[in-house]
Amino acid sequence: MFWPMLAVALGFLGVAVLGVLAVRVGIEVRRLGRQVSATSSRIAVAADDLERAADVLVRNGQTLGR
Repeated sequence: MFWPMLAVALGFLGVAVLGVLAVRVGIEVRRLGRQVSATSSRIAVAADDLERAADVLVRNGQTLGR
C-alpha cells in the first residue's frame, strides 16, 4: 500500500510543478508580447520619419550619392 500512495503523491507533485512552470512561461510570453509590440511601434515611427526625410530630400532635389 505504501508504494501506490507514494506513486500517486509523486505524480501529483509532478503535475503541480508542471503547472507552476506553465504559469511562469505564460507570464514571460505575455511580457515578451508587450516588448514586441512596443518595438514594432518604435520601428513604425522610425520608418515614418525616414520616409518623411526621404520625401524632403526628393523635393529639394538632393541625393545621398556623391
